[in-house]
Amino acid sequence: MAKEKTIYLCSACGYETPRWMGKCPGCGSWNTMEEQAPQAAAQTVKAKELKQRPGTGAKAMRLDEIPEENAARASTGIGELDRVLGGGIVEGSLMLVGGDPGIGKSTLLLQASEYLANAGARVLYISGEESARQIKMRARRLGVKSENLLILSENAMDAAEKRWEEIQPDYMIIDSIQTMYRPDMASAPGSVSQVRECASLLMRMAKTTGCAVFLVGHVTKEGAIAGPRILEHMVDVVLYFEGDRQHEYRILRAVKNRFGSVNELGLFEMHERGMAPVENPSEMLLSERAKNVPGSCVIPAIEGSRPMLVDVQALALQTAYGTPRRTTNGFDGGRLALLLAVLEKRAGVSLFNQDVYINVAGGLSLSEPAADLALCATVASSVREICIPGDWAVMGEVGLAGEIRAISQCERRLAECARLGFTSAVIPRENAKHIRAPQGMRVYGVETLGEAVSILIG
Repeated sequence: MAKEKTIYLCSACGYETPRWMGKCPGCGSWNTMEEQAPQAAAQTVKAKELKQRPGTGAKAMRLDEIPEENAARASTGIGELDRVLGGGIVEGSLMLVGGDPGIGKSTLLLQASEYLANAGARVLYISGEESARQIKMRARRLGVKSENLLILSENAMDAAEKRWEEIQPDYMIIDSIQTMYRPDMASAPGSVSQVRECASLLMRMAKTTGCAVFLVGHVTKEGAIAGPRILEHMVDVVLYFEGDRQHEYRILRAVKNRFGSVNELGLFEMHERGMAPVENPSEMLLSERAKNVPGSCVIPAIEGSRPMLVDVQALALQTAYGTPRRTTNGFDGGRLALLLAVLEKRAGVSLFNQDVYINVAGGLSLSEPAADLALCATVASSVREICIPGDWAVMGEVGLAGEIRAISQCERRLAECARLGFTSAVIPRENAKHIRAPQGMRVYGVETLGEAVSILIG
């Protein structure tokens, strides 16, 4: 009788080897090789043999022969969530929602389930972390009480599969994918192989039955979704919930979307009754803005398909150390160092002995070049202790030679400024040549950084 051999599996990437290694050859992680018992190894091999399926045998087709499909979208009843999804939920789609613990992922999906269930759809909420009573307590607090919303507390995939085959739901929520496991596999829940196989089973179910599935994903301390990276490749949509649990505002951002733009952003406000979408983010972001204070400037930033007015703040003070500090929140640190060098060289603002602190109010992150001019203006305002008028908006890209370059969608930005009562704007001169300013708004076209600083703070 042949001797049964054990195998070693990497808990990080699933790499298999017949002998133990300190460093995994697959992913390079140390001390992640775990020994599998002979029975467990045999079960793993057997399970893999059962999972092998023959191909479809389909023939190649020309592009013009493929029939077109217009994917129907269902509204979740939450406007900001629909915006990030690209207009609503697509039938048969697999969506992954990640975020820090307590950020509001389960709350948002439970609210969306209520609207979908009230519209006549069958919704199955499967929780591997909470009991049915715990979910009932949250549902009562949120006012969720639809009869078409079914709750199942289960984390074994074979048992959950039997239930959804009996119920045949139109929408399903798995909270969370890291707690689900397949009993025929020896690895623990949350391991690479378990997450991959559970997600693969849910993907096949979604594509064959047309049921749209939401997966809730845990995140690591670095902020990435826990588990194998292939999880994000398998799903159709990846959403990240961002924000500070100590504050009421939350940001929902799409980093992958096969059915829409990945630049869309949704804003929510946390209340006792759940997540409330913020329909007018510009007013929200400027509601607590300090007026007549040096070091504050407003930029109309473009997030996805809509402009939002954002308050950029700067604080400059004489350094107490040999090397001045550069601290930024919501803006790239390398870009800040570049702009400060241009500001000192081309506009004559002395910064060699100044500590500079930058903050983008509201917890947003500005990455577009149109924010360059506003950041330079607010730093110059703080250094010279001169206020930028509160009803002025500033936008433009700054080059190394101090030139102000044109930006995109300038008319839409100015229209948003005019809607909120701004009377003046400083924009690149190239944009000023080709746009029509909103009625009642003065537009100053500038060609250099020094010219912009002179107009704004004299």
